[in-house]
Amino acid sequence: MDKSFIKLIEHSVKQNWDLPAFTDFKGSTLKYSDVARKIDKIHIIFEKTGIVKGDKIALIGRNSSNWAVAFLASVTYGAVIVPILPEFKADNVHHIVNHSDSVVLFTGDPIWENLDESQMQHVKCIISLSSFDVLHENTPFSVKDIRGKVDQFFTQKYPNGFSADKVKYFHDSSPNELCLINYTSGTTGFSKGVMLPYRSLKSNMHFANEVIHLNAGDKTVSILPLAHTYGAAFEFLYEVTKGCHIHFLTRNPSPKIILEAFDTIKPRVVLAVPLIIEKIYKKNILEALKRPSLKLMLKVPVVDKRIKQIINKKISSIFGGNFIEVIIGGAAFNPEVEAFLKDIGFKFTVGYGMTECGPIIAYDSWKTNRLFSSGKAVVNMEIKVDSPDPQNEVGEILVRGENVMLGYYKNEEATKQSFTEDGWLRTGDLGLIDSDGYLYIKGRSKNMLLGPSGQNIYPEEIEAVVNNLPYIQESLVIEQNGKLTALIFPDFDAADKDGYSTTDLERIMNENKAIANKMLPGYSQIVKVQLYPEEFEKTPKRSIKRFLYQSVNKV
Repeated sequence: MDKSFIKLIEHSVKQNWDLPAFTDFKGSTLKYSDVARKIDKIHIIFEKTGIVKGDKIALIGRNSSNWAVAFLASVTYGAVIVPILPEFKADNVHHIVNHSDSVVLFTGDPIWENLDESQMQHVKCIISLSSFDVLHENTPFSVKDIRGKVDQFFTQKYPNGFSADKVKYFHDSSPNELCLINYTSGTTGFSKGVMLPYRSLKSNMHFANEVIHLNAGDKTVSILPLAHTYGAAFEFLYEVTKGCHIHFLTRNPSPKIILEAFDTIKPRVVLAVPLIIEKIYKKNILEALKRPSLKLMLKVPVVDKRIKQIINKKISSIFGGNFIEVIIGGAAFNPEVEAFLKDIGFKFTVGYGMTECGPIIAYDSWKTNRLFSSGKAVVNMEIKVDSPDPQNEVGEILVRGENVMLGYYKNEEATKQSFTEDGWLRTGDLGLIDSDGYLYIKGRSKNMLLGPSGQNIYPEEIEAVVNNLPYIQESLVIEQNGKLTALIFPDFDAADKDGYSTTDLERIMNENKAIANKMLPGYSQIVKVQLYPEEFEKTPKRSIKRFLYQSVNKV
């Protein structure tokens, strides 16, 4: 991996010219040569529109081949890409486009219908992701006219035809130069634009190349949002540098669609957030394990081993059965589910990262990673725990290295607060680190609650216990008047199927509370349970937006 980030892309496009690059699930396929041609035509539009290296280009839309082309066209031109999550509301999008100083906006057509171009005065042009047609222009000349003549300009540029040897992209010779701005939220006052330099993206590619081992032509599925660094780095950019064939779902990644894609494509590597794995475990495994006959057989050593092999094969087949490894990240993983998967020999591992590191911080292979650990510091990164006794006393996780951001865009105060005086990035996460360097995450420092005698209470650990109890989809533990309340979103479908009413559910949840409290220390006992009528609102990483529920009193 001695090449720069952009050179890795350029080299792969040339080397894999005739191989399939991108497929929209159940749709058309682009070869690497097609991708190169589209990139070059977008470069022509940029050049003739007066876009220069370092200009900001915003990009919003569902995962798709054209989203990927727009991203690559921007970074290979030397522009700074600003990916925006398609779930953000229109006013959030306006805010990010303006705050980032973006001069071009690529947008999916359904999103464009809700945007107001008059709220984005500095944008020179808005381009459709479905057709690359110009939707809006704000220039003294016609960008639409340039777009209309782009094939003519392309022919003039390459009179003898376009081939792999003609591909030459901007060279990111300065590793510390800004490449990408990723906004952690869309809300004014909360949004922080994480500035990732070329070195961060390259270092993340270096890590993936060392541990994932994909080859040209390998098939993968893009499920996670590409506007988030986790999905962008390891379901898109790394695959591009290796010449893989990426399949984009192009729609909401419902469990049904995801499982259909896995079954059809049989991806070589799978990235997942805990929620997906936990739902599969609950629906496909937990019900079967409740059968008395199976419980009895699991106590017989020889039979136990055989049953675990069968369960492992079943779960593996759900993910297509062809994967090197399932990599789980983005939020806390339920310990019971993790222990079970480890016990049956399922090929999974839990990593740790954050947007500010583009994203990877810690990882270890499924073969060697330790139970409940998020792995060890990856290549080019260091980890330490800010504690007098990091192996036994929880402290804030601090990191430094090539992956770490430059800071927050136009926010010196937030940048200053995020680093220690000697240059370590404060993650805001709490953990322990053992003598071999394995990291164990205990929770978010901002989520931690204090017990009656000053004990540290991690709501995530209580929720992990509660979520395994009957008829519970998910839970959220909050503090009310110094007491712990568990907000519970029940599994209404399962309850209806078994003939239980809402009154029955309230009784069952109080029974669940008693069961949970037997497993919890005295200082983290649940005093009250409260039914919540709908699924909790999530971040793109599928972790609950806790701040929305801190003042819930009555539902």
